[in-house]
Amino acid sequence: MPPEKSDLTQSKSVQDFLKAVYSLQQGGERVSTNALAEGLAVAAPSITDMAQRLVTAGLIDYERYKGVLLTPTGEMVALKMVRRHRLIELYLVNELGYALQDVHDEAEKLEHAVSDKFVEAIAVKLGHPELDPHGEPIPSQDGTIVDREITPLVDWPLNTGAVVSRIKADDPQMLEHILERGFKLQAHVEILSRDPFDGPVMAMVDGKMRIVGHQVAACIMVEGDS
Repeated sequence: MPPEKSDLTQSKSVQDFLKAVYSLQQGGERVSTNALAEGLAVAAPSITDMAQRLVTAGLIDYERYKGVLLTPTGEMVALKMVRRHRLIELYLVNELGYALQDVHDEAEKLEHAVSDKFVEAIAVKLGHPELDPHGEPIPSQDGTIVDREITPLVDWPLNTGAVVSRIKADDPQMLEHILERGFKLQAHVEILSRDPFDGPVMAMVDGKMRIVGHQVAACIMVEGDS
């Protein structure tokens, strides 16, 4: 990697940009500059300026009016940051007793501050885990991610057992709301009813009846209760 590219990837703003593109990229589709501006809470012209810089560095592919796409090099940088973030979150929960709703913002700060050696020491300490405390996959050092077939609770069939496998919510209040209703990882669930037109979902969660809104249920990912 040329020195100038290596130096660029050490920048917090560049790391955050690449990680945001990765999180918004779906099925290899380009991410709009407006979506990135909203996700990073910056002005759209700043996104365009950054995109042009990262094209020169070979980290993204950018087409005006079409958006951005990570190059293989840019994807590896993004996956490295995702790995850091998720390992740190798991360490904060498992070793330091943080509540799940408190770890995201803390990990956002720490992921830029610690060394690669520190991150890999966390991985060893935790036994090279594959999932973070939200159930999100932790990329390996070579960028490999475990693929699982999981389904949003809103789409799971009625009267069919399942377990909570992932909670796709970073907002602390949303996370707290979900956890207060018993939807922790590995909780056993069964949908009793689902109102039409994005109405609420009624479910048994570890033997207790719970009702959550459609938006909340969409954040709860489940898989078969084998």
